[in-house]
Amino acid sequence: MSALDLQFVRSQFPAFDEPSLEGQAFFDNAGGAYACLPVIVHLNRYYHESKIQPYHLHPVSQKAGKQMDASHERLAGYLNVSPEEVHLGPSTSQNTYVLAQAFANVLLPGDEIIVTNQDHEANIGVWRRLEKQGVVIKEWRVDSVTGELDPSDLDTLFTEKTKLLAFNHCSNVVAHINPVKEICSKAKQAGVWTVVDGVSYAAHGMPDVADLGVDIYVFSLYKTYGPHLGVMVIRDEMADILGNQAHYFNGAYRHKWFVPAGPDHAQVAAAQGVIDYFDRLHDHHFEKASTVQVRAQRVRKLIQEADAALLPQLLDYVSEHPKLTLVGPSNPAKRAATVSILPTDQTPQELAAKLVKQGIICGAGHFYAVRLLEALGVDPDTGVLRLSFVHYTSQEDMQQLLNALDRVL
Repeated sequence: MSALDLQFVRSQFPAFDEPSLEGQAFFDNAGGAYACLPVIVHLNRYYHESKIQPYHLHPVSQKAGKQMDASHERLAGYLNVSPEEVHLGPSTSQNTYVLAQAFANVLLPGDEIIVTNQDHEANIGVWRRLEKQGVVIKEWRVDSVTGELDPSDLDTLFTEKTKLLAFNHCSNVVAHINPVKEICSKAKQAGVWTVVDGVSYAAHGMPDVADLGVDIYVFSLYKTYGPHLGVMVIRDEMADILGNQAHYFNGAYRHKWFVPAGPDHAQVAAAQGVIDYFDRLHDHHFEKASTVQVRAQRVRKLIQEADAALLPQLLDYVSEHPKLTLVGPSNPAKRAATVSILPTDQTPQELAAKLVKQGIICGAGHFYAVRLLEALGVDPDTGVLRLSFVHYTSQEDMQQLLNALDRVL
């Protein structure tokens, strides 16, 4: 098939058959996407059949451990890394906190970390806290009008003291997609490690981490149709530098190194359901693929094209409406399907409340991007109205949103 079969896609998400959600158009996907059916099945099965300590001697324990291992292996395939490089923690915020503590043992006073003011606070605050240990924090700042980052700024930001660059693949407010591969190449040439927050990007196409050339890539599974876990890909060379952050006697188990609190067994086992869904998506639309990387590439393109088919409608509407101001680029090729809006005659919260009454699920606020909003001259206390969608959003959903905006504006 050359286009996404939306009927098939929505059949894979029980939320679309849920009576309490009937007539509701879901435009708050950047906060958390619907869970796909295979994830729910795996989770239910684990609690029914395997809810004992995994990896112990009993056959059920062995089965539980194999289910958890399968999630690491199958996620790794789609991300184009090894299973040992995939770590599943409680959330991206917790994962980056663990990372920062690991880097604190490696960095010396006077070493520099570059952060942006475009990121979610999870990829800013944890690094800034290292200032107390003598680490120098430098800020890669957005353009105060567009909210975009200019990679050429790094030419002056990088010094011989720069050790780490933390930036996002895509902003969760301005939605600008950064050229990650280009930036990571520039960093590598300067001898700088990279941590990329892909939370706002991964739902729009699971990335090929190896191709990006990043040292660490993090994102949230609950925003990519899965359970409430954070995925952290740490390339082997980087993991060896940072070392084991868990109990000393777990040094032989790489999966435990960066999850010191221990994994949520059931949710880890259910994580492979995301890949079940992507595989179903592939097999429904394409002929057999020779490798998992080919499957991943095809699914990524399919999802991105579905987003691209709807995004211009919303961008054009907002850009042309006299009572709305678009935050971020108006060019759909430069951004993800997350659209932030500033109303001119009411607060974002007031507008969101009116839309909710029209059956539109949406959100308003700063979305943990306080520094970005301050850089753009937007009051974080009121923030923006955010409308975000993914590939299971229909043309009917989009029309319901546009009609609702007409009515409430």
